[in-house]
Amino acid sequence: MGSKHNPPRSRSSLSLILVVGLCCFFYLLGAWQKSGFGKGDSIAMEITKQAQCTDVVTDLDFKPHHNTVKIPERLADSKTVSFKPCDVKLKDYTPCQEQDRAMKFPRENMIYRERHCPPEKEKLKCLVPAPKGYMTPFPWPKSRDYVHYANAPFKSLTVEKAGQNWVQFQGSVFKFPGGGTMFPQGADAYIDELASVIPIKDGSVRTALDTGCGVASWGAYMLKRNVLTMSFAPRDNHEAQVQFALERGVPAIIAVLGSILLPYPPRAFDMAQCSRCLIPWTANEGTYLMEVDRVLRPGGYWVLSGPPINWKTYYKTWNRTKADLRAEQKRIEDIAESLCWEKKYEKGDTAIFRKKINDKSCDRSSSTVNTCKRKDTDDVWYKEIETCVTPFPKVSSEEEVAGGKLKKFPERLLAVPPSVSKGLVSGVDAEAYQEDVKLWKKRVARYKSINSLIGSTRYRNVMDMNAGLGGFAAALESPKSWVMNVVPTITKNTLSVVYERGLIGIYHDWCEGFSTYPRTYDFIHANGVFSMYQHSCKIEDILLEMDRILRPEGIVIIRDEVDVLNDVRKIANGMRWDTKLMDHEDGPLVPEKIMYAVKQYWVAGDDGNSQSKSSSADSSEEE
Repeated sequence: MGSKHNPPRSRSSLSLILVVGLCCFFYLLGAWQKSGFGKGDSIAMEITKQAQCTDVVTDLDFKPHHNTVKIPERLADSKTVSFKPCDVKLKDYTPCQEQDRAMKFPRENMIYRERHCPPEKEKLKCLVPAPKGYMTPFPWPKSRDYVHYANAPFKSLTVEKAGQNWVQFQGSVFKFPGGGTMFPQGADAYIDELASVIPIKDGSVRTALDTGCGVASWGAYMLKRNVLTMSFAPRDNHEAQVQFALERGVPAIIAVLGSILLPYPPRAFDMAQCSRCLIPWTANEGTYLMEVDRVLRPGGYWVLSGPPINWKTYYKTWNRTKADLRAEQKRIEDIAESLCWEKKYEKGDTAIFRKKINDKSCDRSSSTVNTCKRKDTDDVWYKEIETCVTPFPKVSSEEEVAGGKLKKFPERLLAVPPSVSKGLVSGVDAEAYQEDVKLWKKRVARYKSINSLIGSTRYRNVMDMNAGLGGFAAALESPKSWVMNVVPTITKNTLSVVYERGLIGIYHDWCEGFSTYPRTYDFIHANGVFSMYQHSCKIEDILLEMDRILRPEGIVIIRDEVDVLNDVRKIANGMRWDTKLMDHEDGPLVPEKIMYAVKQYWVAGDDGNSQSKSSSADSSEEE
């Protein structure tokens, strides 16, 4: 007879089988979550494939072949926040460089042309409209030479710079012949002259800085040499300089050398140039030359074309005396020497200086210039310019390049950067760097499988809002597009790594407006941005700024936690974005999801109201 203390053998066996089965199930589930795709776990991958849906997204303008993520019931019925268009007069609104606000600040040291952002109560809560007639920019490289007049309807430069080949108005387009004030015969010939002294062709020079860039023709033609140029100019009476540059598909920001440091790390650029940029290089004891020196890499080159170079020819045209101009050039050369720069070339209107690779051969014994005392030389956001020299990193020999020698591009793109190999980036060693390279290759390949236009000329101007080590931009690297790598000021500072890889970028706080015109980026990538800022500023303010700088029919890819993305999507749908949430590329059980979005095409009407219509297809075809 059975007893309650001795259950039948069959029940005991059944319990044992059940326990073993559950253990196996949870083991496999744990292994799958840990491994994901690409990790060699064939059982986990098979489970994932079986779990995926087969829905095909049909309402975005690319062809996705993956499952969507449904909004949880608690949010599904939430009302979408709807945003109205701003008044048409705000079509070129730049929040932190608006003229009315700028004029309230001192003119001294160009303070009034620097960033002055609106307080919270004055932030726009509307959508900045595209002007009536707006058209998708021409594809690169045609965009380098032609811009639709409707997109930037400002003719003043065609008159003011008529004899200098900056820009010409022809019917419904602007034509950019590639000229400049100091190279009216074309940027190509000017760059060829520079290349006779500077190793531009062999990959030694990859990143460049153009101070006071005009319409950025120098940067546009440097791209032919595989050199990425960060161009900047203020928003001043020369309307739309930076707007023209970005319409052409050339990297540029609104900025000025004034009272605060430029938003770049030390030793960022292989080369810098001033082509009649009107910066007073000898003012304030040479402070602006010291700032160029801070961002110029050891062994890098500085080019000055224009006053006071060739003063013997132009002193009457410039309405200045020979003595005055001779003294100015002597002062520039004295400051350059104190910075460990060596004059390498002077001919006609151009002089070229080279910064020494370290300070071992630099005699500063008689110099009165102070050495900067800043402990964190990378901490530059809104920090005042000081009249001091940023010291070279220490070296052990005269042959060693201070800060580390870089490989030539394109090998430089994937090689371990010196700041990583020297342990200067917290939490990142060579192994972690290589893993990041692999991760972003995989992610960008996934993006391209979803939208085949990624990597084509359709999305020329690209922004990564949280660049990290620059992995996204490196995986996307192509002559057909360029990436503005943004390192948020509230996260780990990795911008030096970005530049050491031969990429370009900028520091920025996403609680404020970016230093660009509306409609200047085709593709915005945001990895973890909203989780990062959820306790710092409002989601809607960041999204409205993204909408301001995104072109009509531009795309957005946002990676974040699913709960955060649900909140983001609710706002984005009220901004005339078409959105879809997708699973992480490693499967549906990964808590991070991906939101793909397309900004709808709409323009401002004559009365300030919006009008929607199809954009011109003939101006956006692929090259």
